[in-house]
Amino acid sequence: MAKYKRFEDLPVWQHAIRIGVRIYQLVESEKLAKDYRAKDQLLGSAISVSNNIAEGFEYNRNRQFIRYLEISKGSAGELRSQLFLLLSAGKIDEKTYQEIYLN
Repeated sequence: MAKYKRFEDLPVWQHAIRIGVRIYQLVESEKLAKDYRAKDQLLGSAISVSNNIAEGFEYNRNRQFIRYLEISKGSAGELRSQLFLLLSAGKIDEKTYQEIYLN
C-alpha cells in the first residue's frame, strides 16, 4: 500500500473533488438554480465527502481516519439519495443522474 504524505494525493479525495465540482455545476442548472433547499442539501453533502476525507487524514491516526472515512461514506449515501429524489421529481434527467452516480 502506498504511503501518502498529503490528502491531496489520495485518489479517493481527488474523486470526491471531481464529484463536488460536478454538483456545483448541476445546482446552477435552470431547474435547480432557484431551488435553494435542494442546492444547499446537495452542496452540503457533496462538500462533506471530500472535507471529511481531508480532515480524517490530517489527524495522522488510522483510527481517526477510518472514522472520518465512515462519515464521508455516509455523506456520499446522502448525496446519492438526493440525486435519486431529483431524478424521480424530474429535476434532473437520467443521463445526469447516471453521470454523477457512476462517476
